[in-house]
Parts: sequence; C-alpha cells; structure tokens
Amino acid sequence: MRLLFPLLVAAGCVVSAPVFALDAPASPPAEKPLKNFVTSVEKDGSITFRLYAPAAKAVSVALGSRDPIAMQRGDDGTWSAKTEVLKPNLYEYYFNVDGFRSIDTGTNAPKPQRQVNTSLILVPGSILDTRNVPHGDLRLVTLHSKALDSERQMYVYTPPGYTDSSKPLPVLYLYHGFGDTVGSWVLQGRAPQILDNLLAEKKIEPMIVVIPDTETDVPNAIAENFPAADRRANFYPANAEAADRELTEDLIPYMKKHYRVRNEASGRAVAGLSQGGYQALVSGLSHLDTFGWVATFSGVSTTTVPNKTVDAVLNEPEKINKALRNFTVTVGSKDQVVGKDVAGLKATLDDKKIKHEYHEYPDLQHEMDVWRPSLVAFLEEVFKK
Repeated sequence: MRLLFPLLVAAGCVVSAPVFALDAPASPPAEKPLKNFVTSVEKDGSITFRLYAPAAKAVSVALGSRDPIAMQRGDDGTWSAKTEVLKPNLYEYYFNVDGFRSIDTGTNAPKPQRQVNTSLILVPGSILDTRNVPHGDLRLVTLHSKALDSERQMYVYTPPGYTDSSKPLPVLYLYHGFGDTVGSWVLQGRAPQILDNLLAEKKIEPMIVVIPDTETDVPNAIAENFPAADRRANFYPANAEAADRELTEDLIPYMKKHYRVRNEASGRAVAGLSQGGYQALVSGLSHLDTFGWVATFSGVSTTTVPNKTVDAVLNEPEKINKALRNFTVTVGSKDQVVGKDVAGLKATLDDKKIKHEYHEYPDLQHEMDVWRPSLVAFLEEVFKK
C-alpha cells in the first residue's frame, strides 16, 4: 500500500485518506455494580438520575416541564442529580449532554415517539401501577388497510374474562397525539393499567379499547415532510381525512368481524389527545350515526384546522344533542399549544347550546398529566347511559 499510494496520485487518481475508527465510548468499570451508574427510583419516591459520561463537560436533566436540573460529575465519570420526593406518577425526562439532547441509555423505557428523544420513569403508588388485579389482554394487531393501501397496526385491549363466547361489548377507539406512535397510549398513557385497575374497582363498564396509529403516512400526509408552521394548514386536514377512512372502512369492520362487539352508536366511542383529539372530533361528528360518545383531550379543533363536515354539523346543535350521549372537552389551563383551539371549540359549543362536559386542569400545560386523568374521567362516564 505504501508503494501503491504515490503511484495512484502520480497517475492522477483521486484517493481518499484512510479513515480510522474513533475510540469506542467508555463503559462503566466492571468491578462495580451497574446500579451505581444508572437512574433509579428511591424508596421515598425521589429519583436519582445518573449518566456515565466521563468525557462530558456539562450535563443537566430536564424533568417534565420543570427547569433543568444541573448534574454533578463524580470522580468515576458518573453525572448525577437527586430530586425531592415526587408524587406517584409516570414522568418524562431527557439529558442535555454538552448541548446534545439524549434519552437515558441506562433504562429500558424510552417514550414512544417517531423520533425518540425522551425517556420515561415510574414513581409507583398510583392508578398507573400494574397491580395484583385481574388483567385484560393486549394484542398488537397487524392488518391490511384497503383505505390506505398499506399494512397497519393497532392495539386491541380486551377486559379480563373476555372470550369468543362473551356477550357483545362496547368499543372505544383511542387516538394518540402528534409525533407519537401506536404504543403511546399503551406505554406512556398506561391505558392497560388504568383499565385493569378501574375495572377491578368496578368504576367502569367492561369494554374493548382499540388504539390505532393516528399517523396514516399516506403520500400526501407524512408528518416529517411538513415544517411545523405548515402542519395545521396542510398536514392535519389530509391526515385526518385518511385516518377517518381507515377507521370507518377498515378498523370498525375488522372489529365487527373478529370480536364480539356492539354494533349500535351507543356502544361505540371515539376519543383522543391533541392531534388525536382532532381526529376524534372529525370522526365523531362526521359519523353521528356511528358514535354515541366523543371526547377530545387538549385537542386541535376547527378553530385553526377547518373541516367543512364538522363545521356544518356544529351548525346543527339539535342533531348533535340527540345523537351524542356524552361530548367531553378537556384542556390544561396553561396550554400554549392548543389553548386557542379549545377556547374556540368551547365558545362554539356554548353559543350553539351543544351539550358537553368541559374540564380545565389548573396550572397544567400540553401534557400527560391532563390526558391520563381525562381518560380516567371519560372511562368512568362512557357506556353507562
């Protein structure tokens, strides 16, 4: 090679310089237990965040909507910070390592996202826990969507004791928000745990819950193709139309064919958060003969993303009041993402005298601390009338 290189240069050939692999990242010392280097929940409910990054110059951790917490470097290269005692909840967080946003590689709970940049950690002691109660079954279903001409996935939760010979059950279709995945309501929303625990306490009716993928990825509505400033004008309308077709042409027929489900509107509900709240609004109000229950949690609305069908139906308040047994709208009081949307929707509902339940969560923003309690409250209402 030493002789060949000058000959090639002399001959006028372009030769790239050799590329040498960088050194592998440092690993924690093998003589110490791994727990010394990874994040843990303490017995008192505080969290000790740890990140082994001996070459880093500055590390902080962002926990939810709080101000970032500076982490301190130990002599062994581990950065750490301990919180105060926290209330039982599922928290999201990420590390800032020299300006780079990183998940916690020392845990096994990344937030379900299309572009993963956040981790999750559970402080036990709430309805989000996996308790010693009868558990429902959660199945990941893959099906061909004729409406979208693609292979699609959805989760289907069936309650404890459900069998093929069970009496027909009502169905809730539950949509996630923008940037998340079909696993969002399962892993971050903790829907299976919430359902199991509420059923064990006899606070809700037995039901089947279908969790579709809100993002359709049809050619004209691939989320990553749109700048944030263009989503409401271009992405949301196209995606919502496609998701509505999938719901009515594929998902509902699939459930009717493969599960014992009720087939009247009073036995069918649609709900969602944020972008999924817009989907619930579009599908629920566009098909009043199909759904008897609609809920939008911090949802985008026609205030910023017009929909001709929905706007037309909103001008027929008597039709909505007759068809829907419950129309729920919730939002955090400090929500800067969809505050205008929800305020506009509520003003329309009030003006048209459309019956609805409205709940505002004080001092909360666009976050799961609004959406999980919203789901709990809706579950306690749905299918009981």
